Amino acid sequence: MTERPVYIVDGSRTPFIKARSGPGPFTPVDLAVQCGRPLLARQPVKPDAYDQVILGCVNVIADEMNPARVAALRLGMGEQMVAFTVQINCGSGMQSIDTAYRYIREGSADLILAGGAEALSHSPLVLRQGAVEWYAELAKAKSPFSIAGQMSRLRADYFKPVIGLERGLTDPITELNMGQTAEILAHRFNITREDADAYAVASHHRLAHAQEEGWLDGEVESAFDREGNVYEADDGVRPKNDMASLAKLKPAFEKPYGKVTPGNSSQITDGASWVILASEEAVQRHGLTPKAVIRDSEWSALDPSVMGLGPVLCSTRMMARHGLQREDIDLWELNEAFAAQVLACLSAWEDEEFCREILGLEKPFGRIDHERLNVDGGAISLGHPVGTSGNRIVLHLVNAMARLGRNRGIATECIGGGLGGAMLVEMVQ
Repeated sequence: MTERPVYIVDGSRTPFIKARSGPGPFTPVDLAVQCGRPLLARQPVKPDAYDQVILGCVNVIADEMNPARVAALRLGMGEQMVAFTVQINCGSGMQSIDTAYRYIREGSADLILAGGAEALSHSPLVLRQGAVEWYAELAKAKSPFSIAGQMSRLRADYFKPVIGLERGLTDPITELNMGQTAEILAHRFNITREDADAYAVASHHRLAHAQEEGWLDGEVESAFDREGNVYEADDGVRPKNDMASLAKLKPAFEKPYGKVTPGNSSQITDGASWVILASEEAVQRHGLTPKAVIRDSEWSALDPSVMGLGPVLCSTRMMARHGLQREDIDLWELNEAFAAQVLACLSAWEDEEFCREILGLEKPFGRIDHERLNVDGGAISLGHPVGTSGNRIVLHLVNAMARLGRNRGIATECIGGGLGGAMLVEMVQ
């Protein structure tokens, strides 16, 4: 069967809003609708003309089961619109694109809206296991005597909930949180605290510069909450960040000598992103103007304790399939889970032993030029809403290549649980 080309036609995202003291102004579906409405409105296609809606979301809230379907209905895409939600942790937003890409490539669909939405500020509070068991026994108690007996077993700490996000960011197999996996990589590849802080400073400065130059204006849609407040830009960026200020922060996960701090880690953030994917037939039928074509995608798996190296495995394997060398990739978007994790990926590609034994290369892949990597900043400066980030990096890769006149790029991310995802994109000439 001949594989059909799959085009990225357009896309948009919300500002990424930093989580603060409580639930933010938007749920995941709210966010998806905020950037979805203007995106759909500017297309020469009616909202109900799409074949499917696919949305990545990790922390689905109870009032929005299958947020893809809820978003599709709120976007006016019709009751007959098939919509489903995908979840592969940090890669969920890219998984939505990849799933749509495969449907269109194989001929079962022509036009799909694929996105990611996450409101980490709405992550639930979870009862401790002891409290759950206590409530279960209380529900079974029927007589006044048995109820009184169960009430006597009530403990004060049953009223102290656990933040669901903390449990979600801890790997259940290794029992390491994501920050600790970054510390392992920092130790393995000799990433210093100064290296990590310097990378974080550059991320903030790059995003601030991109905002000042208006380079994100066509990508970010303003969001409006129910009180009439307007959110126009990613609000986690700190333009005045410098090495001295970051040096004052204490390690977050491995005190007192760890390399990972709040200042060189991705931020807990709310945000959504969409891209529109189309077949050649849909492009011609609807008069669409494609921006880029997806050439390939790849997923990889590895030890969860070193999950941050996922991008190295999947990107290298995908490039080898196409006979591509490091110099053939004009731009990279490598999601910034942690500065130490990004720097470890770069070091792994330079490490002769790692490249030979893990990647199967005869010589080191080589170091990616920082001028080709995350050119407008990344998750350290704008945040990492986990179900969204994989979608955002594909969208921004296309926009950055268009602005800079580049042709070929890779978007890739590490994924909690010991996975990695990558997508190869080329601009339409």
